[in-house]
Amino acid sequence: MKEIKLKGLDLSVYVETLDNGLDVLYVPFVNKKNYFVSYATRYGSETTTFTPVGAKNNIKVPDGIAHFLEHKMFEQEDGTDPFSYFSTSGTGANASTSFDNTQYIFYGTKNFEDNLRFLLRYVNEPYYTDENVEKEKGIIAEEIKMYEDMPDWQCETKLREAIYKVHPRRVDIGGTVPEIMKITKEDLYTCYNNFYSPNNMFLLMVGNFDRFEASKIVHEMLDKITNKEKPEIKKIVEPKEINIKNQTINLPIKVPKIGMGLKVSAEELSDYDDLILDLYLEMLVAICFGPSSEFRERAHNKKIINNFYTDWESISGYKTLLILSSTNDPDDLINEIKQEFKNISINEDAFTRMKKVWIANEVKMADYVDSVEDNIYDDMIRYNKVIPNKVDLIRNLTLKDLNNIISKIDFDNLAVIKFIGKEKD
Repeated sequence: MKEIKLKGLDLSVYVETLDNGLDVLYVPFVNKKNYFVSYATRYGSETTTFTPVGAKNNIKVPDGIAHFLEHKMFEQEDGTDPFSYFSTSGTGANASTSFDNTQYIFYGTKNFEDNLRFLLRYVNEPYYTDENVEKEKGIIAEEIKMYEDMPDWQCETKLREAIYKVHPRRVDIGGTVPEIMKITKEDLYTCYNNFYSPNNMFLLMVGNFDRFEASKIVHEMLDKITNKEKPEIKKIVEPKEINIKNQTINLPIKVPKIGMGLKVSAEELSDYDDLILDLYLEMLVAICFGPSSEFRERAHNKKIINNFYTDWESISGYKTLLILSSTNDPDDLINEIKQEFKNISINEDAFTRMKKVWIANEVKMADYVDSVEDNIYDDMIRYNKVIPNKVDLIRNLTLKDLNNIISKIDFDNLAVIKFIGKEKD
């Protein structure tokens, strides 16, 4: 078991890799009563075309199948309901599917060892039948229809459709009703057997537990699971250009909304390590559009902004900035954002101040079990490793490098959508 000290945070991550390829990460706390455990696969909704292990040709599985599979993991052959099992000890449990990963979690203060054994058992024992798959279709169809009635969900979905031309991130994580109606138990087993393999998964434990006892349970439960070859995933070649530059969409809303998507070519910024590039891009947005930015002050003074959401996401070859906001004057807000992109000017004081804020947040985060879990989990998904020196990396960022990155971004490669209320009939 290798110890990785998180510099400046007074925390250590203990890592071991089982013979079957599973990475197991232990982050014990001595001064907390709670724990948080994630068991994850690097498989999400955007992987729908691949060559299964042992096959010669690509197959295309229905959109939304990763999310469907996650739902079905909670149905066990012996009838045990995982939510009920965990709740008997006051333990919380959940699962989530993203575009590129799926995780199963439990969190609480008691029965850690029993809960760990149960998590490792139920995630490794899929049980799909024609009957339970058909039953689930109706449940998920209702869930999809519920989201389709939510304006915020529609805004984010339509924004990705405007940004991406061919990448499967255009499709919502849950898929569509016609697609999920195609799913069979054979499809589910194919996806499970290809992507729920130890060398495509990791187990992360943070909080109050004995790492040596936890390791014994891990070996007892998982050593017997053999490694599998990895399927070949079809490479998606996403064009550089935005799919739809400008669009107006009617929604049942009272206050208009705007969505903007900036697609940045990672190839043109390949001089920078992926993690360092992400830090610089996040720094750019934090300074230009963060709560204390001059942009926010101007927008609030003009009363053209009600809320404001930004997020960077990565696909192969690109970094994409998503901006969503509600506003009483969408044209004015869009113009303000475009002007901010056109006239980016970051001084040394603002840059240094933001670095200090980030470092303080990293130190503060280290005192909370769930925050540490979120941080390490995100790094494992994004970079497939623990980042031991993030504080130093932040401290070593330079304004010169940030300005160099800014100079290489095409800020006109932008999707702009106005969401306005439907006119009365």
